[in-house]
Amino acid sequence: MSGPWEELVSTALVGAGRRAVPPEILLERAAEQVVRMRAGRRTGRAGLPAVAPEETLPPVPAAAAERLARMLAGQQSRLLTEWLETAAARRVRVPAALVPGLLDLGARDRSIRAHLGAVTGARGRWLAGLNPRWAYLLAEPAHVPPDQVWELGTSGDRRAFLTALRRADPAAARELLERGWDAETPEDRAAFVAILADGLGMADEPFLEAVLDDRRREVRQAAADLLTRLPGSRLALRMTARARRSVTGHGGRLRAEPPAACDTAMERDGVRARPPAGMETRGWWLQQVVAHTPLSFWPDHLAMRPDEIVRARIGAWEREVRMGWTRAAILQRDPTWARALFEIEPLTDLLTVLPPGERSRRAAELVAGHPVDGQMVMMLGGVPRPWGRRLAVAVLERIAETFRTQPWNAGELTRLAGERFDPAMHEHAGKVPELAETLRFRFDMLKELQ
Repeated sequence: MSGPWEELVSTALVGAGRRAVPPEILLERAAEQVVRMRAGRRTGRAGLPAVAPEETLPPVPAAAAERLARMLAGQQSRLLTEWLETAAARRVRVPAALVPGLLDLGARDRSIRAHLGAVTGARGRWLAGLNPRWAYLLAEPAHVPPDQVWELGTSGDRRAFLTALRRADPAAARELLERGWDAETPEDRAAFVAILADGLGMADEPFLEAVLDDRRREVRQAAADLLTRLPGSRLALRMTARARRSVTGHGGRLRAEPPAACDTAMERDGVRARPPAGMETRGWWLQQVVAHTPLSFWPDHLAMRPDEIVRARIGAWEREVRMGWTRAAILQRDPTWARALFEIEPLTDLLTVLPPGERSRRAAELVAGHPVDGQMVMMLGGVPRPWGRRLAVAVLERIAETFRTQPWNAGELTRLAGERFDPAMHEHAGKVPELAETLRFRFDMLKELQ
């Protein structure tokens, strides 16, 4: 026998038009039934939660806390990440009243979670244990004592600990991983492998070669990406053999022939068999082989310099080969190849490989010779703050010019400049009031957090 709620559901599924119930009446009855169901529900018998532990971090200054409240209410909200990053570095915590709002924000924005683990203090972690929506915080750094962090710390704590140990003693960090490797989660295994990039050397090769047999693809991929940086690694030698067959040169012209199949050995080495949507399968295999071949192989193999190689005509599969070289330049942090490829296609990821001074100069040149559009904003978005003076001056001139000629097109570049300029430049940005206001806001914000 069906009850009132089941009758309402049936009517909604069948359609109010097939039963003599107007839609507005159906909604009223549903609301009424929900109230009845909630009113008749028995209260739970769960006990009171444990008392929140004492805080160990000092609070932020009152002025900084008041500014944070204004930012959470919408004022200059794009600067919230910088506020949190700065506060976390200063090892201070936010007022308890602001913690729930920050945890709600972190549930929607993963990029700020690492900072929240530090600035919400013991109260934030206590609240995260009471609300499943905030449970993500329990994986972020919790400032566990150093002598207990590897056994008792969160994933974030352990990543921070391993990062610091790797910088101080690379061999000790690798040996620590090896001892408990099989007990780690797949997510932690992938993150821990990536940390080995700092101080990477051939002493890490046996461990990383073994990781290629891991049961999770993201872990194998992380290991393959690092082994690509070691020209003497077994993976690099296997990839070199494949690349030798796939790309050949004669008389200044190149010819590419993708692998005929993606066998289990290739998959073990990080080549993914299934291509992204819209990409030809064999071209996808070719791109990955090129991407994981040491860049030092190509000049001797093709008898050409890197700048000549990237400009050479390839014919079929040219796009796939060039994308492979681009990926290799980024993975292997090779400025020579990044520089040559950037001349062909100015991608932001290639800029990040270049030294900071050159990165700023090349970005400034692009700003001076490129119209303000989405591509420019995307390129500049990959240049971390603070921007060098040459780049900042070029952007400021372009913003002022755009405001004169196309004011509707200057907004996003102005907002990005406000986030990336040195905030001390607020005194020189008076011709662009919105930019000057943002820079002054950041200047005061950072001063309050000192």
